[in-house]
This record gives sequence, structure tokens and C-alpha cells, in this order.
Amino acid sequence: MDNGPVSTERGDDRGTETDPAAPAPEPPARRGVLLLSAAVVVFALDLVTKIIATATLEGEAPIRLLGGAVYLQLVRNPGAAFSMATGMTWLLTLVAAGVVVAIIWIMPKLRSVGWAIGLGLVLAGALGNLTDRMFRAPGPFQGHVVDFVSVFAPNGDFFPVFNVADSGITVGGVLIVIMAMMGRDYDGRSTRKQDNS
Repeated sequence: MDNGPVSTERGDDRGTETDPAAPAPEPPARRGVLLLSAAVVVFALDLVTKIIATATLEGEAPIRLLGGAVYLQLVRNPGAAFSMATGMTWLLTLVAAGVVVAIIWIMPKLRSVGWAIGLGLVLAGALGNLTDRMFRAPGPFQGHVVDFVSVFAPNGDFFPVFNVADSGITVGGVLIVIMAMMGRDYDGRSTRKQDNS
């Protein structure tokens, strides 16, 4: 006896069951646009603020703002974000380039808003500092990154001097960690559900 078509909906081709309460993941193209939009905005902000910093802060004493909560001063940083790994500029250049390539590889598979924004911020930060390393003195792939924000004390006495790119890397990294802790993968899957299945 024919009882009509039988539903075989079992989720995606990985064999995980579909959660009817979970929202359908958005098409990856939209997430790619979101990633690139976040990256372009933060990269442009980083570039503009570095141009202003080098034009106005060169050779000047630290400028005290917000009652000493923020100091603006120009620092040429040969190290990584927040002045770490000083003296390894060439290696940091390769790492930053690798990060950019990895994010571009992931982009077509993105279906998560949180991951798209987080990766966009990290991409902007990596590109911002990579641009400095490639085009600033003392030479290609050895250029020093322009940092100009020191919090609570001048000269990075309380916290290393940083820039917009460093902030993008930090905020984007924190957002990605939060998404991972929530069990949300970049392609829209719930890793927590898979662990419990």
C-alpha cells in the first residue's frame, strides 16, 4: 500500500539531524559581503588614523586626553601587535600574510554572522599592519608598524602602545572565541550539537 511520500529530512549531508527551532543559515555570499565590509571599514580607519598620527605626532610629546585615560604618541613598532616579538619583523610579515590567505579561503564557506564580523576585523587588522611592514621604513617586509594609542600612562607604561589594526585583531579574535564557546562554527553548524549526538 502506498502511504505517500516519506520524509527523509535528516539535516545536511554530514548526517546531523535538522533542528526545527534553529534559524536557517544565510547564503555564504551574504556573509562574505559582511566580512569584506567590516574589513574595508576598519582597514580604512586604520590607514587614515596612521596618516594623521605620522603627520601630527612625529617628534611631539604625548598628548593627554580624557583626564589621562588615553595618550596619543607616535611609536614605530618592529614587533607584533602590542609591541610583542620585537626583532622578528620578517616572520611576522609571513604570519600576517598567512592569516589573510586563510580568511580568504574560509570566506566562501561562511554562514555565520558572528564569524563573518570577527574574521572581517581580524582581516582588517592583519592587512593594516601588513601594509606597514611592506611599505614603511626601514624596508620592504621589515617596515615598522605605526602605533599611537597608549592607555592610562604615556610610553606604554601601563599597556603596550597600539593602533586601530591591533584593536581589530583583538576584538575580532574575542568574537571568534565567543562564537566557538557558544558552539557555533563558521559554516553555520552547531558543534555543540555534534558533540552531544
